[in-house]
Amino acid sequence: MTLEQDILSRRTFAIISHPDAGKTTITEKLLLFGGAIRDAGTVKGKKSGKFATSDWMEIEKQRGISVTSSVMQFDYSGCRVNILDTPGHQDFSEDTYRTLMAVDSAVMVVDAAKGIEAQTLKLFKVCKMRGIPIFTFINKLDRQGKEPLELIEELEEVLGISAFPMNWPIGMGKEFLGIYDRYNNRIEQFRTEEADRYLPLNEEGALAVEHPMKVTSYYTQAIDDIELLNEAGNQYSEEKIRRGELTPVFFGSALTNFGVQTFLDTYLKFAPVPQPRITEDEQFIDPVEHSEFSGFIFKIQANMNPAHRDRIAFVRIVSGKFERGMNMTLARTSKSFKVTQSTQFLADDRETVDEAVAGDIIGLYDTGTYQIGDTVVGGKKTFNFEKLPQFTPEIFMRVSAKNVMKGKQFQKGVLQLVQEGAIQYFKTLHTEEVILGAVGQLQFEVFQHRMNNEYNVEVTMEPIGSKIARWIENEEDVKDSMHSQRSMLVRDRFDNKVFLFENEFAMRWFSEKNENIQLYSLL
Repeated sequence: MTLEQDILSRRTFAIISHPDAGKTTITEKLLLFGGAIRDAGTVKGKKSGKFATSDWMEIEKQRGISVTSSVMQFDYSGCRVNILDTPGHQDFSEDTYRTLMAVDSAVMVVDAAKGIEAQTLKLFKVCKMRGIPIFTFINKLDRQGKEPLELIEELEEVLGISAFPMNWPIGMGKEFLGIYDRYNNRIEQFRTEEADRYLPLNEEGALAVEHPMKVTSYYTQAIDDIELLNEAGNQYSEEKIRRGELTPVFFGSALTNFGVQTFLDTYLKFAPVPQPRITEDEQFIDPVEHSEFSGFIFKIQANMNPAHRDRIAFVRIVSGKFERGMNMTLARTSKSFKVTQSTQFLADDRETVDEAVAGDIIGLYDTGTYQIGDTVVGGKKTFNFEKLPQFTPEIFMRVSAKNVMKGKQFQKGVLQLVQEGAIQYFKTLHTEEVILGAVGQLQFEVFQHRMNNEYNVEVTMEPIGSKIARWIENEEDVKDSMHSQRSMLVRDRFDNKVFLFENEFAMRWFSEKNENIQLYSLL
């Protein structure tokens, strides 16, 4: 294959959803079709000792949640598919946000009983901001849920996007008979042997063969709904899908593996190939036309292999081709180095990768060289891709090691976990106490768990509550005397000064007294 064909065969997407909508389960089933795994362990199968392949961290196995973005790759139907399984829990929205910068499309999983939930809405807005094409999978049709028309209406009203159902459920819950496949012009039966699974439709869109399903009210209802959709529903438009204005909707049940393959087959036909990325000076780097290798680091993960205490920097390749042993330049420092160790993933199963192209995600072993948002290039000419977003933390904790003799391990653990980007680091000006900030409480629990398990350090955490963090544009005008209990002055890990205000009132009062100090927040 030529490099261009290679790049155009890539499909890189993230799966987004509210916790418990079935995101990790659908990921597993997709891997099953790709031949990447033989046996899908569902998240709920804890008693059997089978854990989901994409949940590799100890705390994920215990809780049945995803708190890291796993990367999985497999070949299917002439395409190389890169899936990023994002954290569903809202406390990890920052990690998810950055992951969405590394993909070309998103698959939104919606629970048929619950409809659009808070976290789905938040993640959807990020996709919308970036104009990422969104494909929707409405899950758990084998359980009783909302009416399909109600779900479509909710999608359109709450998310403000047009929807086009590619298929339609016939019945639901215990009476779920299958799906009416509008795109492939057939009916796919639920819980039926492979040979009898598909029933053909005639030119009028009705069943072309005699079948007991015909006499059920569920079939009649589905046919009525389809007529309504054909007459009054949205028109199918590939152009609108590409622009993220129309979402193709698929119904199914990930747990029983129904409708997932139909979804995958159709998705791969319409999902975008690797897309150009913009640089800080507003140049577009095209995956094919820009022949030099380039990529950016959107995630750093420490201790994926606890036996080796390693760190992996996840790189989204934007253009050209990666070859192991090649020379690479880190744009931020202009330093060049030879890449001898590189890896590709199936959750925590890794294999050395010798070659990868635009659209792929690779892991580089990191000894503390990289930062999230770094650009790496293969040629002499360096540039920086646009910055990755950072959230302003909202909850803060004073953190110290229980055992003072473990100060060195404590510092190392804190530094490494902070570099992963889930928590932010601050220290007080003179006493240099460590304060950590996060978007949500669960991040602190994961931090504590990992410090204990991975660095063998027990930590004491003292909540200092919610604060409003504001960075300062004109630091040189800030005086130490501006520090008070209600407007605490600290430094972040890049040594920038930051005010932590007690509340809105304290911030307003400070601004009125110090009009010359210009404050700003992150996202």
